[in-house]
Amino acid sequence: MADQHGQGPRKGTVEKRQALLRGARTVFGREGYTRAGIDEIAAEAGVSTRTLYNHFGGKENLFREVLMDSAASVTAAHVALIERHLGKVTDVEKDVRSLAREWLGRRGEHGPHMLLVRQIISEGSHLPADVVEEWQRIGPRAVAEAVRERFAELGAQGLLAVDAANSLEAARYFLLLTAGSVTVDTFFGVVPMSDAEVDARVERGVDVFLRLYANPKAA
Repeated sequence: MADQHGQGPRKGTVEKRQALLRGARTVFGREGYTRAGIDEIAAEAGVSTRTLYNHFGGKENLFREVLMDSAASVTAAHVALIERHLGKVTDVEKDVRSLAREWLGRRGEHGPHMLLVRQIISEGSHLPADVVEEWQRIGPRAVAEAVRERFAELGAQGLLAVDAANSLEAARYFLLLTAGSVTVDTFFGVVPMSDAEVDARVERGVDVFLRLYANPKAA
């Protein structure tokens, strides 16, 4: 049975909301915030524009919800990776390297979110400042903090030359030298990079990180 205005099958309230979030993520990632139209988003979601306004009130609130929902999901996935590889370290070099390898090996899972992030970078001056700030808190800063906590713990165990004073710096360098290297040079997944080159970036990045932060006494 069609939704109001004949667009798509009838959905319950939760299903419509989720359809709108998915549709909006696709359109915002493709068109950006400024160019994305309400009609286009509603059509992508298979609902009416009235349904969109009923759920989110307008484009700004919808963009906020889409971005925060997507950022929280990606952050949760990254935190799970961090805990899996660094939750119980037996060989710090091996475990840090395996974290970086899996992190980059699963980058394709977050393609739609990376497109959103690319739009934030290109349209930052046109976006509400509080939306950008909240995205940073939920997304990049939360991920960096999760890495920082684990590195600080490894430092306290004598496995890395990291302490409370430099643990955030160490986390940022690790992310920049591994994931950041690939993310920037692929323009958030837009420009192709071979798996072999990604692997090489990971290995070089971890090598540099360990030269900076390995604890010689732990060898």
